[in-house]
Amino acid sequence: MKINKLAQRLQKDRPMTMVSIRIPEDVIEDLKRVAPMLGFSGYQALIKAYIGQGLRADLERLDNGVEISSLIESLKKKGVKEEIISSAIAEAQGSYRAT
Repeated sequence: MKINKLAQRLQKDRPMTMVSIRIPEDVIEDLKRVAPMLGFSGYQALIKAYIGQGLRADLERLDNGVEISSLIESLKKKGVKEEIISSAIAEAQGSYRAT
């Protein structure tokens, strides 16, 4: 994520929008139980943290996807076989998911 975008995300006075979602009661109870153990003031703050964490990971992965596409095209032009590229991508994605 770019530095200026990150700085904007860290501002406390960002505009907020009310969102309503349906979540199973047992999940809410688990969130309420886990939130204080993780240092959150309540379960809603924990939900926002989970969403932010997942969103940052996806944005990073998608932003890097453009660079990866360029790398793949460059490797193909240099004669690297499609099977090798596919194998390397699968291996890299497997290690990404494991982290």
